[in-house]
Amino acid sequence: MRFRDYIKEKMVLIIGTILALVSVEILLLAYNISILIRVYCAFIIIFILVLAILIEYKKKKDYYNELIKNMEDLKEKYLISEIIKTPNFIEGKILKDILQDTGKSMLENVNYYKNIQEDYKEYIELWIHEVKIPIAASKMIIENNKNEVTKSIDEELDKVENYTEQALFYARSNAVEKDYIINKTNLKEIVNGAILKNKTTLLNEKVSIELSNLKEEEVYTDSKWAVFIVNQIIQNAIKYSKKENKKIEISSQEKNDKVILYIKDNGIGIKKGEITRVFERGFTGENGRIIGQKSTGIGLYLCKKLCDRLGLGIELNSEKDKGTEVRIIFPKNSYTNF
Repeated sequence: MRFRDYIKEKMVLIIGTILALVSVEILLLAYNISILIRVYCAFIIIFILVLAILIEYKKKKDYYNELIKNMEDLKEKYLISEIIKTPNFIEGKILKDILQDTGKSMLENVNYYKNIQEDYKEYIELWIHEVKIPIAASKMIIENNKNEVTKSIDEELDKVENYTEQALFYARSNAVEKDYIINKTNLKEIVNGAILKNKTTLLNEKVSIELSNLKEEEVYTDSKWAVFIVNQIIQNAIKYSKKENKKIEISSQEKNDKVILYIKDNGIGIKKGEITRVFERGFTGENGRIIGQKSTGIGLYLCKKLCDRLGLGIELNSEKDKGTEVRIIFPKNSYTNF
């Protein structure tokens, strides 16, 4: 709050006071009042005016400076009305009342849309659970009627099942804390669970899995969510593999208070300029536009989001036409944060 701007705002008061002072001086002249009395009266009026302006300026300046500082320091800026003090001047009181009413209205509006979103999320989760029933029934029918046609249908059903699972985890990703339990988990069991989900695709695509350097490490995480993350990475490795000699190497290494899981493929790799964007939602890059490949750009985005929620680290390195390596960093104890 600049003094110059404040004075401009008070200009009407200042001009009015000066005009009143001139009128008083003219009136005193008519009564032949001593010049000392006239100067004294003028001095008193000007002194009181200046003092009042300075006191009011300091009071308002301190208040608004504190308000601005609180706004800059506050992360949730919509809570500003809850922390500002009630000022002792009328404009400040009106401002605080307006801020409180605005904040209350905003929270009511947010809660309204939050409830709509929750209803939609519950419907999506219910729909996904319901659609899994006909998928499972179809797989049982295929199991009892094996031939080339049903084999192809089974592959497509695996894709449908993966997309429904992805949708379920995406719907829950904003509230992971309500659905996970951190326990000591065997890393090899997590990897084997993800491989099992892709067993049919790995066999059909003739992709070999190398697990010789995968150790029986104990890590702290939620096994269900961790299996999903590893599953997404393996599916990407299969999807963007080369035509021949397809291979995925999975290994682990213990470092200090963490265990690093390496998932490396010899696929088509990622262009150098795109590596920093692979965890962005909806980013498919050059590989996503390759003929015959269908990419949504959700898989790695979801992996990163879930890793952040679970306190895991995730990194990716890749070289065009040479392959991609993803590293997932697990804590070895329940108190480690990344």
